[in-house]
Amino acid sequence: MAALLEKNSVWTDKHLYDEAERVYYENLAKGSITSVNPVSLAKEVAKAREHIKQSLENVDDIKLSPSSSSDKNVQKQLADVERQVSCIRKEIQDLRLAFSSLENLVKNLCLGDAQSQSNVCKKPETNVCKKPKAAKPSPKDDDDVDLFGSESEDEDDEAKKIKEQRVADYAARKSKKPVLIAKSNIILDVKPWDDETDMKELEKEVRKVAMDGLVWGASKLVPLAYGIHKLQISCVVEDEKVSVDELQEKLQDIEDYVQSVDIAAFNKV
Repeated sequence: MAALLEKNSVWTDKHLYDEAERVYYENLAKGSITSVNPVSLAKEVAKAREHIKQSLENVDDIKLSPSSSSDKNVQKQLADVERQVSCIRKEIQDLRLAFSSLENLVKNLCLGDAQSQSNVCKKPETNVCKKPKAAKPSPKDDDDVDLFGSESEDEDDEAKKIKEQRVADYAARKSKKPVLIAKSNIILDVKPWDDETDMKELEKEVRKVAMDGLVWGASKLVPLAYGIHKLQISCVVEDEKVSVDELQEKLQDIEDYVQSVDIAAFNKV
């Protein structure tokens, strides 16, 4: 900072000289230069010189003054940083030493395991099972060989009989296997003539319709309009035995109660 002030000398009172010069020339232009007091001008010049001298002395004082408190704080912070860096370096060196010792320990353990496994593999096998030698047939056993041959033929006959019996049982079970019957689940909407129709009697008459392969299921009353209800009844039919059109015709033949019959749902079982 002192060096900057020394290089850049600033004339801080230049405006006073400019003002005095301006007044002088104005009075000179007006022809009243005699009215200006020369003593006062000399005083102003002397005052300006004194002020310039004091400014230069202040610059020299700043140059010779010791370093500021901010510089001391910076130096203190630098010293702290250097101290922390040295501590970190020491910790890193300790970690390297610990890691190297741990690595040596792991290597020693691996070498010990390898040696133990090699010792186990090098142990000789003491108990070795030797195959017994086949005994040579003696000439006295010729008669026994023929007897064994006859017994093996009897066993072959029994095995054939057992096999034939199992095949026959399997064929019988396969023939008795039930044939898959195709069935359908149908929901019918049976509508009466008017609201005065007895719906209980209508359901009884519907359930009286019987066909081979027809089984009636659950039923319920579903409201239509103006107090009129329809009978919704389900049934299961065998497709090969029961015709849906024939079933509808038989229900429509109940003319006293039934006005129409519609199929609400038709699903294969």
